[in-house]
Amino acid sequence: MRSATQTSPRWVGGVEPPKELLSATGTEILELECRQQPEKLRTLIEAYSSDPTVCEELAQLRQLAQQPGSVLFLGMGASYCSAIAGATHLQSHGRSSFVLDAGEWLHYGVSTWKEASLSILLTTSGESAELVELMKSGTLSRLGLICNNTASTCWNLAEHRLPILAGPEYGNATKTYTNATAAAIITAAEILGQSWIEEARHATNVVTTHLDKIFAQRSEIETFCRGAANIEIIGRGAAYGAAIMGALTIREMSGFRAAPHTGAGFKHGPNLDVDATHVAIIFALGRAASLGVKLAQECNRRGGKVVLVSAEEHEATATLYPIKLEAVAEPWEGITGILVPQALTLAMIERNGCRLPPRFQYGVMEQ
Repeated sequence: MRSATQTSPRWVGGVEPPKELLSATGTEILELECRQQPEKLRTLIEAYSSDPTVCEELAQLRQLAQQPGSVLFLGMGASYCSAIAGATHLQSHGRSSFVLDAGEWLHYGVSTWKEASLSILLTTSGESAELVELMKSGTLSRLGLICNNTASTCWNLAEHRLPILAGPEYGNATKTYTNATAAAIITAAEILGQSWIEEARHATNVVTTHLDKIFAQRSEIETFCRGAANIEIIGRGAAYGAAIMGALTIREMSGFRAAPHTGAGFKHGPNLDVDATHVAIIFALGRAASLGVKLAQECNRRGGKVVLVSAEEHEATATLYPIKLEAVAEPWEGITGILVPQALTLAMIERNGCRLPPRFQYGVMEQ
């Protein structure tokens, strides 16, 4: 019998994990959860297109967003990366929208919050101290929540809430990133009054067909990148979210230094130190794909190596490793592009060991 001083375990996702997973390694968990992404995406798309409760929440958020002001997406870590796709989609169609770091907003931006028409908070755990504080300090009637934990503090505080539906996640953000990104894109499309189901299903099919193929190449990608002093991941638009998430995945799981950049941000400064010790993963996807190819050529001229992710065919060389990824509608490349850094990360930790053990319970959440 549990003593009065003991508390119930705070299981990730509010669900006790299967016993067979408790002994799994970080490497095993990463591969398992990466391979769950297509199924989880299909589950989310089906729910967001047909579940009456979810559809009603989307309709209410669409109505709130009709008020004057910008639509804000707020998150931290992987949730911030997911938020980028939603804001990008609104911006691309003429609606003022911004993605914000929730921790920074809590300390510096709350005084202007009333100027937004709608704020959408993204969180996997629903227990992050900054997000809980924002939920308490904001006007709940003008907040939407996208969350993976329906037993969480944020979920219980929220008036308007959407589930991520990725299931419990015990390693680095993989399926929660992809599903949260999809939820942000769908919410943005609903605000704009756009149809989205066909594009979402196509993106899910691309993830499904390319995941096995790219993961089968992971040892080749790791060999190509081996020996780099650092790895920089570069993307534009929604693919910038994949670049940040990819760098986080590499750093958290392997301990190897990786950094994300926008294409313009990389060109105006960081590319000046490119040499033979440098590897860049460049997402040449979406409307600015040609600029990504151009940047890859410049890195090669400086002696650097490039993993080029593109919808077009490119010839492999000693310094260029091309990966062809079927084109998807904007901003779904924020989901498809992530497969490459995920595959590289898995190969790196298979070879060198995993730095991040699985986490089955939430720790202390503090700022």
